[in-house]
Amino acid sequence: MPAIVLVGAQWGDEGKGKATDLLGSRVDYVVKFNGGNNAGHTVVIGDEKYALHLLPSGILTPGVTPVIANGVVVDIEVLFDELTALAARGVDTSRLLVSADAHVITQYHRTLDKVTERFLGKRQIGTTGRGIGPAYADKINRVGIRIQDLFDENILRQKVEGALELKNQMLVKIYNRRAIAVDEIVDDLLQYADRLRPMVVDTSLELNRALDAGRTVLFEGGQATMLDVDHGTYPFVTSSSATSGGAATGSGVAPNRFDRVIAIVKAYTTRVGSGPFPTELFDESGEFLRSAGFEFGTTTGRPRRTGWYDAPIARYAARINGVTDFVMTKLDVLTGLEKIPVCVAYDVGGVRHDEVPVNQTDFHHATPIYEELPGWNDDISGARSFDELPKAAQEYVLTVEQMSGARISAIGVGPSRDGIVVRHDLVD
Repeated sequence: MPAIVLVGAQWGDEGKGKATDLLGSRVDYVVKFNGGNNAGHTVVIGDEKYALHLLPSGILTPGVTPVIANGVVVDIEVLFDELTALAARGVDTSRLLVSADAHVITQYHRTLDKVTERFLGKRQIGTTGRGIGPAYADKINRVGIRIQDLFDENILRQKVEGALELKNQMLVKIYNRRAIAVDEIVDDLLQYADRLRPMVVDTSLELNRALDAGRTVLFEGGQATMLDVDHGTYPFVTSSSATSGGAATGSGVAPNRFDRVIAIVKAYTTRVGSGPFPTELFDESGEFLRSAGFEFGTTTGRPRRTGWYDAPIARYAARINGVTDFVMTKLDVLTGLEKIPVCVAYDVGGVRHDEVPVNQTDFHHATPIYEELPGWNDDISGARSFDELPKAAQEYVLTVEQMSGARISAIGVGPSRDGIVVRHDLVD
């Protein structure tokens, strides 16, 4: 049985939760391998809407084992708040597994994230202020706190002391904030230790044994390709590896075990936070996409920046991730438009670029070159086969598919759990 990697192909918020949920009944494990509670998935099941931030969306599917792997940074308070909220709604959360090697977001990470972002002024990155970046920075600087440290108070105290020695100097002398006491952090983290302990395992071993036993494992990436710390629009990116390569380092499963890479792409494009966005719209078309697509952040509530579909970005994502299948979401949002522009290339200073420019400055100044496709007016939310879509909608999918570097195997046609058209099987 396969190991499947699922990633975002744009700047996030593409609807990965819906795709994961689509696959959920056919997989045994759903693994979150990067990021933290700085991104969210919204999943609609019947009349119920679930907004998940830290937990893998597979937690909503009975029988699936959800896993928070080593590449994730974990805000433990958020973790238990989400678990409590789901349990109150009757969701079984008892199967959750958490890597002993995952790093912990502490109070001082959140504080530093917020004060640093304010200090940057006009140069702000646009972070969520949830401590993600500072936690990953501590990980790379080898002063991070890991989940396993909560089970050894002496080690935990030593590590917190080491981390705060420099951070308190920064908070007091640079940012004019109060110093944070070691006991305050240690006591806060230790209160979760007993509740956390039964969930904590060697998730790398667990996942490799599952694959050896013929189980199907889905690796669910947070954020998206254009926010990847190496391959995104740096520095306006997240602090982790959001591409398919991150699934290996973030889970302890070797790359040669992955059978399929599925990338999620909206029928248009959105972005949250700062950074270049060639097809961004500032007119009534942008407002239409925002309103019709309800483009507001699951985690932050911030209105998303909106724009037309960008084929060079899709091709870039296909190449970087080794995409075998695209899932296109929110095709229904385009219903009612007479003409639908699609970005096929960029103009940079009079020079045509058919691919994403290697130079960030060029990408920042890129002007989209559009091809217009005919729109449709028919409601497509009830379609369950490709043939049931209006001809113009079919043509839109086929034309975009040809431009994007991989086949479009499924199409989201509405917010409901079953609002999807499947063209090619995503598991077999």
